[in-house]
Amino acid sequence: MDMKVSQSPFLSESNSTHRLMVDLLAEADIRIGGDRPWDMQLNNTGVPERVFAGGSLGLGESYMDGDWDVPALDEFFYRIMKANLEQRVRPSTVVWQAIKSRFLNRQTLSRSRRVGEQHYDLGNDFYAAMLDGRMTYTCGYWRDAETLDQAQEAKLDLICRKLQLEPGMRILDIGCGWGSFMAYAAEHYGVECVGVTISREQVAWAKARYPHLPLEFRLQDYREVEEQFDRIVSVGMFEHVGHRNYRTFMEVAHRCLKDEGLFLLHTIGKNERKPYSDPWIDRYIFPNGELPSIGQVGDAADNLFVVEDLHNFGRDYDRTLMAWHANFEANWPRFANELGPRFYRMWRYYLQSCAGLFRARDIQLWQWVLSKGGTPDVFPRIS
Repeated sequence: MDMKVSQSPFLSESNSTHRLMVDLLAEADIRIGGDRPWDMQLNNTGVPERVFAGGSLGLGESYMDGDWDVPALDEFFYRIMKANLEQRVRPSTVVWQAIKSRFLNRQTLSRSRRVGEQHYDLGNDFYAAMLDGRMTYTCGYWRDAETLDQAQEAKLDLICRKLQLEPGMRILDIGCGWGSFMAYAAEHYGVECVGVTISREQVAWAKARYPHLPLEFRLQDYREVEEQFDRIVSVGMFEHVGHRNYRTFMEVAHRCLKDEGLFLLHTIGKNERKPYSDPWIDRYIFPNGELPSIGQVGDAADNLFVVEDLHNFGRDYDRTLMAWHANFEANWPRFANELGPRFYRMWRYYLQSCAGLFRARDIQLWQWVLSKGGTPDVFPRIS
């Protein structure tokens, strides 16, 4: 280990902060200056100081600035999470994030549109180059799939079968994205769909793509929906709701679901209740986002819904993210001049770090099937 440290001109063995970083990374079998794909290469001074002062935010921003590199960021973060190193670094940024989350509703009607403007409105061409042919920006289902398109269609069909869709049903899609589920359900199961999203880019793209299908796309917050539907689905939107609004979200779904209906909630989740989101993800990727724990989802559904089924296929998100990353890398030359090198490093960090977290099982992917009063002998075990 000492030999590897001395190979980096940007690391001082006599500096206690530098030594602490070396020792912590060694617990995850990561070397500074090593020659393995997950080893850290320092390109500038001050990285250990930024990491211990800013935690996740300092680590991510120093990477975006080009101060350090790791060829395989996904494996780097997998090792960090398996060694629980994030528990050893608790900077003031985490404390401030927890305070904000505890005392502020960061997902009010006025604030909810920020993530649409910052993240989802990056440009339809950009997402089309990264995602599958249907523009599905959620976890694929890889059990019998070989390609990203196959995995996404398998996920969409799984949802349709869990909801027991029948021709003529009217479906509400909360957080409909670019309409991949709605279009698939209409094409294969003969249903009508209403989708709500806070992204103008998504609404414009979906309306232009599917004028021939019985689909309605609305630029609307979920809290503003009033009418009832035979089925409700929400795929990858609950992560933007926030713990102060979980109960409200479930009340809206309960209000809008017919008594005999089913509601499928597809969401990323975390293993414990934490009063804050990752500071780097919050600032650069998903502003005001928050991952629920399994208990928080259950609390929000109390006395409103019966849990008919709960399915975890979080491991599949690792493979999905790495497929998105491969597409991103392959198509980056088309966007390099417009978005620039700092965006490239930010997006690469986002996709591969999240893949590492799913690989380490630090975060999960759940599909909940809920009913208003229970459906004995109706909901099948199909997952």
